[in-house]
Amino acid sequence: MPTSYANSKMKIFSLSSNRPLASEIAAHVGVELGKCSVTRFSDGEIQINIEESIRGCDVFVIQSTSAPVNDNIMELLILIDALKRASAATVNIVMPYYGYARQDRKARAREPITSKLVANLLETAGAARVITLDLHAPQIQGFFDIPIDHLMGVPILAKYFKNKPIPQEDVVIVSPDHGGVTRARKMAERLKAPIAIIDKRRPKPNVAEVMNIVGNIDGKVAILIDDIIDTAGTITLAANALIENGAKEVYACCTHPVLSGPAIERIENSKIKELVVTNSIVLPEEKKTEKVVQLSVAELIGEAIIRVYENQSVSTLFT
Repeated sequence: MPTSYANSKMKIFSLSSNRPLASEIAAHVGVELGKCSVTRFSDGEIQINIEESIRGCDVFVIQSTSAPVNDNIMELLILIDALKRASAATVNIVMPYYGYARQDRKARAREPITSKLVANLLETAGAARVITLDLHAPQIQGFFDIPIDHLMGVPILAKYFKNKPIPQEDVVIVSPDHGGVTRARKMAERLKAPIAIIDKRRPKPNVAEVMNIVGNIDGKVAILIDDIIDTAGTITLAANALIENGAKEVYACCTHPVLSGPAIERIENSKIKELVVTNSIVLPEEKKTEKVVQLSVAELIGEAIIRVYENQSVSTLFT
């Protein structure tokens, strides 16, 4: 573990959304988390105070913009402003989960593009760089005019399944929709497995209908992979359809366990044998069940922070 950064000009701060992950990242890098307090006025306004000098420092702020999304975004914007006014040399944002990413284009008339709006807010506040993990759509990188490092969760998920006692010839990687084929292909390459695709339609947000399954899943151990699992409607519908069409077992995995509303109940009642997620989003106790396995992304993000600070290549982390 690096220890030389304790007396360096690197500072790592955490806000409210994911302090456990921030603590892991700081431990990997070899620094203490920076001291700052987050309080609220009686009307709900957020007040942030930085409780140590950061003049001339390269600061990394760790904040997933998960639920409560709007509070976490405002905390982040306010801290960026405070850091800039306290003469930080650079303010680098580490967003393991990038909220509002699903609205990345105008699918219908008069819709907003919120992922672009969030990018604008971060830049206007004073962010110099963004480090993020598995954006819902890779083109969101183009919404920024500052450097953005887009890390991948697939290697961590693939390593977990590679170590499971499942015969390689039985495995098939399944994308729950056409949009996730690239992600499924990357997983399949690592596990040396074929892929299949669920052909579905979505009549309205958080509602999906399976139409067909493209690929051979008969007698196979299917591994469904997605970037986000929100209400778990899509993933459980896909899992049940795979079993009905001849799959032997179904596992599911994703990078960002949003798991809102009826998600946990749906997963518990589905044909999914195990749901593997990362800790990009904190899981409260009521969402921790025997079916859910959480893997850490702290080492990956910690290495990215070190490489950014040392002006080294980050691209090697993608492989």
